[in-house]
Amino acid sequence: MRFIATCKLGLESVVADELRELGIEIESVNDAKIIFCGGYDAMARACLWLRAAERVLMIVGEFHAESFEELYSGVRSIPWREYIGRRSFIHVNGKSAKSKLFAVSDCQRIAKKAIVDSLFEAYRTHDLPEDGEEIIIEIGLLRDEVTAALDCCGAGLSRRGYRTWNVAAPIAETLGAAIVRLARYRGDVPLADPMCGSGTMPIEAAMIARNMAPGMNRSFAAESWAFLTGKPFELARVEARDSVRDITPDIVGSDIDPHAIEVCKKHAKKAGVNIRWAVRSVEELDLGSESGIIVCNPPYGERLMEKREAERLYKTMRVKFDPLTHWDKNVITSHRDFERIYGRKADRRRKLSNGGMVCTLYRYFAEEGFIKEPRGE
Repeated sequence: MRFIATCKLGLESVVADELRELGIEIESVNDAKIIFCGGYDAMARACLWLRAAERVLMIVGEFHAESFEELYSGVRSIPWREYIGRRSFIHVNGKSAKSKLFAVSDCQRIAKKAIVDSLFEAYRTHDLPEDGEEIIIEIGLLRDEVTAALDCCGAGLSRRGYRTWNVAAPIAETLGAAIVRLARYRGDVPLADPMCGSGTMPIEAAMIARNMAPGMNRSFAAESWAFLTGKPFELARVEARDSVRDITPDIVGSDIDPHAIEVCKKHAKKAGVNIRWAVRSVEELDLGSESGIIVCNPPYGERLMEKREAERLYKTMRVKFDPLTHWDKNVITSHRDFERIYGRKADRRRKLSNGGMVCTLYRYFAEEGFIKEPRGE
């Protein structure tokens, strides 16, 4: 079988590396998606273990379509009875890019009709109650090539289950985990987030250090598929629980907002990780270690007054970060002039997306001799 792991643009190599670490065969790496092969065991392990991916989809059909007639015919030709029961509730999502069929709502409507007509014929009926388990189908068009796939996840992979409370502008769990991985954190050095907000990056770092599968304590849409054989999710959860390391990594998260730190404590407890939290500003930064990794998601300053505040903060960050010569620093922001205001060119940059905004991850490396792993991109 063939599957798709979707991700935010710029994170394809991160997700591909995660799949390789799981021993899963990759067919291709494309913009915002990685196609991989395997059985239901690979699907279940990908759902539980992928930290930076957004969704896992199972491909059930591919064809070319430049008209609604070709779309209807191609979707109807897929053997839907193999995947959808007579009482299944059918939900169709759609997306289109660089295709002649660009009206997504029309594509969804036509695809749903084709699926229903196929099932009418297969079940020899004109009555599909749709009061059973939900089957989520994605119809994606890219350059007139159609991919029909079943959504294995239901809720996106960012829904780990630990983030119940929020603060302003939280970073998604999948992006937070990706930044920690891009920072080359493995749990063997201290890590600090001096503007931790709701605590996403410190918590994701602690889960990486302890080898905790991010999807271990949640359910997935594929678990209700009637055609699913074996017990892939049950076996994957047993493996995940057996893989957890009993360690307490050296991680500290701090923020100037006391409410944010209270939220962080609740989230960490729910995630099952121990992290040191502190209420303090960047000016009061005190890491207490000779070397390590800093990750942070400072305010971007989208409005004029906020922009001025953000720019003052960037200058303060430079003052406080510069003496930390043996620390890697990783900063994500949408501010186009960050390097100029911060006062130093980054050693590496990577374009990312955060909540629909185009951002850049700026990476500043520690002095030579304190680099323990290859820097990568």
